[in-house]
Amino acid sequence: MTLQSPMLPVPAGTDGMIKLAVLAVGGQGGGVLTGWIETLARANGYVCQATSVAGVAQRTGATVYYVEMAPATGRVPVFSLMPAAGDVDVMITAEMMEAGRSIIRGFVTPDRTVLITSTHRALAVSEKMVPGDGIASSEEVIAAAEVAARRFIAADFDAVAVKNGSVISATLFGALAASGALPFAREAFEAAIRAGGRGVEASVRAFGAGYEAALAGVPEAAVPEAAAPMAKVSAVRGPARKLAEWERLMARVAALPAAVAELAAPGLRKVVDFQDLAYGAEYLARIEGLVARDAAPFEFAREAAKYVANAMAYDDVIRVADLKTRGRRFERIRGEMGVREAQVMQLTEFFHPRAEEIAGLLSAGLGAKVQASPVWMARLDRWFGKGRRLRTDSLAAYLTLYAIGGLRGWRRRTLRHAQEVAHLEGWLAVALGYLESDRALAVEVVRCRRLVKGYSDTHARGLSKFDRVLAGIEMVAGRADAGPWAARLREAALKDEEGRALEGALATIRSFV
Repeated sequence: MTLQSPMLPVPAGTDGMIKLAVLAVGGQGGGVLTGWIETLARANGYVCQATSVAGVAQRTGATVYYVEMAPATGRVPVFSLMPAAGDVDVMITAEMMEAGRSIIRGFVTPDRTVLITSTHRALAVSEKMVPGDGIASSEEVIAAAEVAARRFIAADFDAVAVKNGSVISATLFGALAASGALPFAREAFEAAIRAGGRGVEASVRAFGAGYEAALAGVPEAAVPEAAAPMAKVSAVRGPARKLAEWERLMARVAALPAAVAELAAPGLRKVVDFQDLAYGAEYLARIEGLVARDAAPFEFAREAAKYVANAMAYDDVIRVADLKTRGRRFERIRGEMGVREAQVMQLTEFFHPRAEEIAGLLSAGLGAKVQASPVWMARLDRWFGKGRRLRTDSLAAYLTLYAIGGLRGWRRRTLRHAQEVAHLEGWLAVALGYLESDRALAVEVVRCRRLVKGYSDTHARGLSKFDRVLAGIEMVAGRADAGPWAARLREAALKDEEGRALEGALATIRSFV
């Protein structure tokens, strides 16, 4: 999206000084962009100073790059080291929420500031930590920017950069040129890029695309495509015997009611990928049993097709190690980092398994005895609790993880598997117990499995919330509004990691039960 207005010169100070700030997180090339701006200014008869104050990724905000420039008059100007509220001519942000932060901090003012931002999202840690959907609203930032900025230019400059084989710093530089906020010709901007001497052609190409995006609006490549109809299941490969067994399982999926089959197909693929074909057959047997207990429109069985698959494909040490050693993962990371063929990528994996995860790898009987022993749990915590950093670009670390990920055949004998199966069966028993008397409540109980996800501490917190929600549901069971209350409890549990909203909802229930 580009909001157009006449290209008026920036109202610089009486001495012609122009003040420009850039907010960017790691990997977005904020330093490169600042360097180009410095080169541009000095090559065109301006004196210039650039400073930066690093943030800590998006925990405390982006790195602030600040540039002040003034025409060379023979007198040495006095430059500031940091931007001040109400005193910024051009604000460039490499991500949508950083634009919002710049407005909150007072750097963007309607009488002065040209705001240039990319509309894509790089989620902050605070957004990722929310158990449910913690993504902040981009629409609210756009609405605020339209009011707060003298001129607002926005497009998905990250997508434009990727399409042109470069990084967002180049497309933002193009947007800056197109804005007319600096008194330099387009050719001067391109000359600044060429003066850098590295990745020139890709950067110039992305610069041009960013320039056009800022002038003409969101380019076609940057507009999200309409969601395609869900494919049944992508093609699979393997030995003929296993492919024949897979086809038999898919025939069972096709025999399910259409509403259920739509989610059972990806569910089957997920559990087979997690374990094996026999595990997939187990999954279908559970779904077929639930369909037999349900009735049209099969909302209960449809929801179960999704959440039973999630419950059966839980995250254990074996799963984590398996995913970290898959070739597709390395290809994805190389692509995201822009690693070229001749470059070496070093990848460090951080592991901090709890004693419970280690005990969960043992056989069900032995693992239960170990978990019941405070002495042994303390030993496991002492041996493994310090965490590990494994360089999976090295053979020894890779083989270690590969060997752990290859323990699928052992998984179904482990304590962790026994615990997960018991939890799955207990959850379904509760849901089925409500099915005859209150179908809406039974569906909401199935959906509560959404609370249980992740690994290690995250998984433990999810289980705790799940148990508390089911206890709350038990208190309202039998009421006409039990289903809506169950949904309310689940959504409250997803609002914050600490469970404050959930405790408030439970307190409300206790007040009238």
